[in-house]
Amino acid sequence: MQARRAATLLLPTALALSRAAAGEFGDPIRGLSPDELQRFGDGRAAFETVEDVADGLGPVLNGTSCAGCHSVGGTGGGSETVETRFGTMTNGVFDPLVNLGGPLIQTDGIGHQGACTFVGEHVPPQATIVAQRRTTPLFGLGLVDAVPDATLVALAAKQARGQPGTAGRPNMVTDLTTGRAAVGKFGWKSQVPNLLQFSADAYLNEMGITTPLFPHENCPQGDCTLLACDPVPGVDDDLEDVQRFRDFISFLAPPPRLRDPYVGFRALARSFAASPRRWGSYAGYRRLFAQIGCASCHVRSLTTGASPVAALQFQTFQPYSDFLLHDMGSLGDGIEQGQATGGEMRTAPLWGLRLFTAFLHDGRARTIEEAILAHDGQGRAARDRFAALPAEEKATLVAFLGTL
Repeated sequence: MQARRAATLLLPTALALSRAAAGEFGDPIRGLSPDELQRFGDGRAAFETVEDVADGLGPVLNGTSCAGCHSVGGTGGGSETVETRFGTMTNGVFDPLVNLGGPLIQTDGIGHQGACTFVGEHVPPQATIVAQRRTTPLFGLGLVDAVPDATLVALAAKQARGQPGTAGRPNMVTDLTTGRAAVGKFGWKSQVPNLLQFSADAYLNEMGITTPLFPHENCPQGDCTLLACDPVPGVDDDLEDVQRFRDFISFLAPPPRLRDPYVGFRALARSFAASPRRWGSYAGYRRLFAQIGCASCHVRSLTTGASPVAALQFQTFQPYSDFLLHDMGSLGDGIEQGQATGGEMRTAPLWGLRLFTAFLHDGRARTIEEAILAHDGQGRAARDRFAALPAEEKATLVAFLGTL
């Protein structure tokens, strides 16, 4: 208990002493051209814009702007806002219950429109699987988008050879811009392959605004007859806003590195008598992170490929994720998307963890330690090794994660 209290008290002080020297959360990535910086600014303005019914909002929705949910730390951050997904199993096959409004609940409606009244949806009694999904931060996702599919496929093959018990696999999904199979990278199940599709998907499913990529409105609670009262029928956006969202997210810098994470970390480590003797340094706890098995899935670094944006080309970055699917056993949410089974989840990136106030896909964990101890399936062995560490080492390893 004392070790945990010390970590809680010292970590904010450590972070205050070692704030990022170059950039803050929500800043553009370094090296953008003047034109790209203009596109970043235009994209951020669109991302923060509050939509209304005349823009095609609704008829059912979860929010009126992207920034309404993506806000913690700066525009583009995550939040504790959660969405609800549901479905059931029919003859061993996942059924998203589209005819009843699934698989995603839209919590609000646009009210009276002609002969119809649009209200928020509810989980139908036929649903036997209900899952919450936390809003994830978008910092640095342009770098992730620029990682070649072949890199992630090769990483999965390497894991299968060297660590078959914890090996991940890509979620192969359809790229709607090409009609071809592609590696999913975004979303809790890696169900979306690129940031343009990610933006268009969110525009429809969170705000109800249709585009050429997703031209069909969500039928409120599955009742498509209500769409006769849609005040803006047809395609609402010609992809202009979606491209602006994509530009903003693509050019959004990764979580800023702490100027000197070692400063606060050393102060924390010295507060424990046992820790400095055995591991005793920031690099030492990074090795411990790998030794207990966390780095098997939370891969420290990846490298981008060719890109029309020089600032994103051939860049090595440190997201602490392999962006692959792993079977998480009881920690899975039961929802199937693409090739992802109900028990599989994408490895969550750990960069920027210091901003989080809720952890895991549904926000159930209130601390980093709780999140680690909830791991199951392919993460169980690493969880058990963490649980077996002395209290001092657990607390200092948690402090290390808070510096990423």
